[in-house]
Amino acid sequence: MNAFDLTGKVCIVTGGAQGIGYAISQELIQHGATVYIVDQNQEVGQEAAGRLGARFKGLNVTDSTQVSAVFQQITVEAGQVDVLVNNAGIVRNTPAEETTDSEWDLIMKVNLDGVFSCCRAIAPHMLERGSGSIINLASMSGIISNHPQPQAAYNTSKAGVIMLTRSLAGEWASRGVRVNAIAPGYVATPLTKKGMETEEWRKVWLETIPMGRLAEPEEIGPSVVYLASRASSYVTGSVLTVDGGYTIW
Repeated sequence: MNAFDLTGKVCIVTGGAQGIGYAISQELIQHGATVYIVDQNQEVGQEAAGRLGARFKGLNVTDSTQVSAVFQQITVEAGQVDVLVNNAGIVRNTPAEETTDSEWDLIMKVNLDGVFSCCRAIAPHMLERGSGSIINLASMSGIISNHPQPQAAYNTSKAGVIMLTRSLAGEWASRGVRVNAIAPGYVATPLTKKGMETEEWRKVWLETIPMGRLAEPEEIGPSVVYLASRASSYVTGSVLTVDGGYTIW
């Protein structure tokens, strides 16, 4: 058997309508999975699901009540959920001394609280079945502090995702549920491309990445397939860094 085959598996991808989430959804489908894209952008999400042959549910991950309701709906509709990919996230490049309470709270609510809410919502189903794989999209920013752009709130939120991943992995490993994280480096999404327009940022970013380039969104998907599949059956609590070598220096 192909250890990477996901035929018969049901996957949820938060923030799956565009960027890295879209590429992840596409890769999972190509490996045989049934994918539910959940995203707060209804129009873009439905269009993405239509192109990929995925299913779509509208969801704001900052609303824990809504998360529980939508995940329950998917579980009943699909009969099972085998994989959860927590991809939804936001970033703000604001100097720490200028960061307002509301901006800090929003970043934490989406990037960290949202991940916890989704993990908590799917856990009873996976634990009852005694199987499941949860994959959290952290970032190399949870391991190092990026420069020259200021983003203390984002970095802190992603460091929190890494510790949450390890904590949940420890709690649920003996009950059949694996929890891992992926820490991408700079990926050529519209937001990162906009950052590349700032000459100082572009120069420092490219000089600091040993491979000398940004990742393409499609280069993140295979790592998710690995962690979602039987190929990683003995892997939990790990952080898979996909950063072109950025964090080795």
